[in-house]
Amino acid sequence: MAEVVILDSRAAAGALVADEIVRLVDEVRNPVLGLATGSTPLPVYEALRERLAGHDVSHVRGFALDEYVGLDVTHPESYRSVITREVIEPLGLDPELIRVPNGALETVRHAGDDYEREIIDAGGVDLQILGIGTDGHIGFNEPGSSFASTTRLKTLTEQTRADNARFFDSLDEVPRHCITQGLGTILRARHLVLLAFGDAKAEAVAAALEGPVSAMIPASAVQLHPHVTVVVDEAAASRLELADYYRYSYENKPSWQGI
Repeated sequence: MAEVVILDSRAAAGALVADEIVRLVDEVRNPVLGLATGSTPLPVYEALRERLAGHDVSHVRGFALDEYVGLDVTHPESYRSVITREVIEPLGLDPELIRVPNGALETVRHAGDDYEREIIDAGGVDLQILGIGTDGHIGFNEPGSSFASTTRLKTLTEQTRADNARFFDSLDEVPRHCITQGLGTILRARHLVLLAFGDAKAEAVAAALEGPVSAMIPASAVQLHPHVTVVVDEAAASRLELADYYRYSYENKPSWQGI
């Protein structure tokens, strides 16, 4: 069972996860982070700005979950631009050590295999940050994705495109394809940290954590991982049947266990 931590605000969630990342950066020789984009992980990145001040981050490596296909990397909503703007520059990371899948049309046929090799060559991901879509997707692994899938080209659903249209001037500008880490790739990370906030995510969170493991809810794959921490606010936890147990368990765990 995943550890589920229910907190009263996004800021508290961001602080909790940021503290774990700082511990990793300080204690692991060459830490590798899995970096999600979108609005969900922003409280983590914001908390890290203060917490990483004065820490040596020159050895930190990172791998983004996904990238749009055919969107120029200089476009403000390419995930290369987003990672640069929200993670690399504010945290003072070395841009040469932070990788994003290559969404260029010319190399898209082998971009997934190339990215898999990079992750393996780096020694794998130590801590993978994840969000969850309203349909239960993680990364851009849409419903129906194989639990054994690796980094590959995917066609985005209309729901996902509509959800992401808020970042563009219109729905027509949202790309239809992406390169995304697969569920199998994500499950190879040593620690998964899934974040979710707000009423709109409550149904997906409950289905992923307390429903059956199913390709129709890709995030349910986290039930198969030995070290998962799910950090949610009260709204996102509102449909969890075991919410009281999760609160009790977290309040009574040994402090040395961390998350």
